[in-house]
Amino acid sequence: MTIVHACLRGGRGGSPTAVVAEGLSTSTDSPLTDDERRRVPALAGTSHAVFLSNDPAPADGPADVRPVVTARFFTTEGALPACGHGTVAALAFLAAHAGREEHRVEVRVSERVITGRAVLGASASSVDVTFGAGPIDLREPTPYELGLLLPALGLPAAAATGACNATLGRPRLLVPVPSRSALAALAPDLDRLTAVCTRLDLLGCFVHSPGGETGRVAARMFAPSIGVPEDIANVNSSACLAAHLLARNGTPRIELDMGDGLGCPATVTARPRGASPGALVDITGAARIGQVLHFSV
Repeated sequence: MTIVHACLRGGRGGSPTAVVAEGLSTSTDSPLTDDERRRVPALAGTSHAVFLSNDPAPADGPADVRPVVTARFFTTEGALPACGHGTVAALAFLAAHAGREEHRVEVRVSERVITGRAVLGASASSVDVTFGAGPIDLREPTPYELGLLLPALGLPAAAATGACNATLGRPRLLVPVPSRSALAALAPDLDRLTAVCTRLDLLGCFVHSPGGETGRVAARMFAPSIGVPEDIANVNSSACLAAHLLARNGTPRIELDMGDGLGCPATVTARPRGASPGALVDITGAARIGQVLHFSV
């Protein structure tokens, strides 16, 4: 497996993600079972792992797009239908192994094919990645949902103003706080939040500061029900927030800072392609190819 640090900020930090090329070689090794895939994040010391294999039925596409690769994402709790920073890591990994300055590839994630573009940086281990996340469904959370979630987050009822239930792969709650300092001071009851998210079938809660006119936002993602108490970088939630802020405030583009409290600064840029419901959001993030590890699962 290769550790890819996804969504760097100024060349530092990022979310370490284990990338396993299960079926991209001529190896005759048997594929891993899902139980074995669940062990990989713990062995690698990462929150997530992505498993890549050749898609049996690649989609038609432009001549400069390579055949479709299937990506599957796992935490220690099991499979996920999608993972944004895992997609960044996968695209960076594929570009680095292709050895071209610019690499385009189609990646099948669940039932959707994502076309991604990756450009090698000045260093061979540095890659800039762009892909379209979506479509995204937005709705107002119910009083019942907020009545369970806000106390678990340690937030007052006033935080309900501006909250949103957003679905990209799985639903999650987007909830604002007044400032970056309030965000940094947040200390959710993780056991309570786990129980509530499981009960409501939510991925987790994405708590964010105001964006202001600059579109620069800080955020923290709490997803203990999938085995991730706090995520260093959550790209899909960033895309959801970009779609929400465009619909609510007309904000055309945001930059999300995450991971500071975990000692791994991460940043992702999210730009909605249009204001229509379900529009795609273009994601841009930098990644660094890290060490290669060998384990027996």
